[in-house]
Amino acid sequence: MTDSVSTPALRLLGTPADELRIAAVGTSEVIRIARGPSVPAPDTAGTVHSKIDMHHHFCAPEWREWAVHHGLIKPEQLPPWTRLDTEAAIRFMDGAGITTAVLKPMLPARYRSSAQLREAINITLRSMTEVAASHPGRFSYYVPLFLDDQEASSWAVRRGLGQLGAVGVNVTANYGGVYLGDPAYDRLFHELNERSAVVDTHPHNLPGGPGGPPGAPTVPGIPNFMCDFLLDTTRAAVNMISRRTLDRFPDISVVLPHAGGFLPYIATRLQALGRFCEPSVEPAAVRDHLSRFYYDTAGPMAPAATLLEHVPADHVLFGTDWPAAPADTVMDLALPALDADPAFTPEQLRGIYHDNAMRLIPQLATA
Repeated sequence: MTDSVSTPALRLLGTPADELRIAAVGTSEVIRIARGPSVPAPDTAGTVHSKIDMHHHFCAPEWREWAVHHGLIKPEQLPPWTRLDTEAAIRFMDGAGITTAVLKPMLPARYRSSAQLREAINITLRSMTEVAASHPGRFSYYVPLFLDDQEASSWAVRRGLGQLGAVGVNVTANYGGVYLGDPAYDRLFHELNERSAVVDTHPHNLPGGPGGPPGAPTVPGIPNFMCDFLLDTTRAAVNMISRRTLDRFPDISVVLPHAGGFLPYIATRLQALGRFCEPSVEPAAVRDHLSRFYYDTAGPMAPAATLLEHVPADHVLFGTDWPAAPADTVMDLALPALDADPAFTPEQLRGIYHDNAMRLIPQLATA
């Protein structure tokens, strides 16, 4: 299947490439943060034990080599953290008290054909399978899907979920401006529904940007991940609510990253004004979908009181966004804020760090 535009669309999954470059942080600094002494040893981490990281980015080194060989990417276009290895990940996990990380695959390139896209997905799946097998209990992974290529995505579902033991699929909020919830994706969502799949989402650049190179800031000087990514997730969530995605596909579980973007903050607005959407949104549908989505804490997220006004605590999942989020951001900001958030009880925090993920994905117990 080819793209609907005259030139191939930039295929992105998980964290896009150029737009998540952390300004002023070079390769050596990223590696220093990942390996440095600021990360505490596991026995000094206090409450940070037995965590499951549901938002852990992964760029397969085998994919990078293959993509460079085929002229699909230039190594310097990828952010420095994509070159961190599995051992750096384990050091970070040990310091943060993370027992298991669920890998969100990243393979950004302009693929020339559906067959080439399948090869890229297969290389990534093989790499993640080998990482998981080499470190029992430490890693599980999602299948990368590209919903604008239905044949390749259907094959990836059968390969990753049906044969290799992946624990869910990862999709972006929009593909060429077509957002999750759109009927164009119904065929694949039927397949995912039949498998009771976990559908993990991730934002992308907003469609119709200012032009220029991929990932160019919509507002000069403000990286797209600061604001635009949160809006992208929000648009996808509202579209899924409007299209009643969770009613039409009741056996899937959708995970929204970064605590749902702006969704918790506009929930009341959506209930009051959803009748102006097309299709219109009833207030009861808003409340129902908000309570059925899952939300990860990657960010760091804002204080949780607003989120918990609309979302049950057992639908909140721990996520770090590492290594796109540097280790010091996770260790010095995100984790202390989550531990100290007065909106959560100690029992709810145990659920967020571990138990909620286990209920959502029982296979993690045998990873």
